[in-house]
Amino acid sequence: MGALHAGHLSLVEAARRDAPRVVVTVFVNPAQFGPSEDFTKYPRTLPADLEKLESAAADLCFAPAVEEMYPHGFATRIEMDGPARADLEDRFRPTHFSGVATVVAKLLNQAGADVALFGEKDYQQLLVIRQLARDLDIATRILSAPTLRETDGLAMSSRNVYLSAAERRAAPALFLAMQEAARRIAAGEAIEPCLEIARKSVGEAGFVIDYLEARQAETLVRVARRRDGPIRLLAAARLGATRLIDNLAV
Repeated sequence: MGALHAGHLSLVEAARRDAPRVVVTVFVNPAQFGPSEDFTKYPRTLPADLEKLESAAADLCFAPAVEEMYPHGFATRIEMDGPARADLEDRFRPTHFSGVATVVAKLLNQAGADVALFGEKDYQQLLVIRQLARDLDIATRILSAPTLRETDGLAMSSRNVYLSAAERRAAPALFLAMQEAARRIAAGEAIEPCLEIARKSVGEAGFVIDYLEARQAETLVRVARRRDGPIRLLAAARLGATRLIDNLAV
């Protein structure tokens, strides 16, 4: 959705290793914003984005207007189950993945790409898009690239610019708590006590937690034991007015 940072550009670099031509779409999608989310305030930095994409050797940027993607009379919306109904992001943003699925289906059809890369930071979204492509027989192969992080562990995100200086100093606590929980679970400790320790640590750092959970990495169903894995930890928490998400493999 624009406001590009090094994490986005790493997708361009990864794509160049897989394909001779790389197309980037930049589109702030109104269909994935809920009633309480301010679509008009999302950062829009297209001139700077285009400079970054040129430096990363992207071949084309498709940056359509809203009216081009959703012309007058547009009346179709994709609704999904499976990973889109995992009681994670969908619990707090119930219309979000319908908007994501609808615009991604359009973009994949428009581009006709052989492969499409998505970052693992939006892990539930990645699984939703993989399911979408499988279920609708979209020929594009969906690939993923790892989350890029700042030197202190904070996942790179366009929303990080909203953090105050004090919030930015506190922000890495989310990832650090998840790291420790993943280490404990991998070492054989019971999952829920490890998560409770992580939640307490994140709360003490000033976050208000939406969720911090362990899920089966391929389906997002809840897990109770290590042998239910592979396991992915997923979290969303608010620091001041900024909502951060993250995930980590166990």
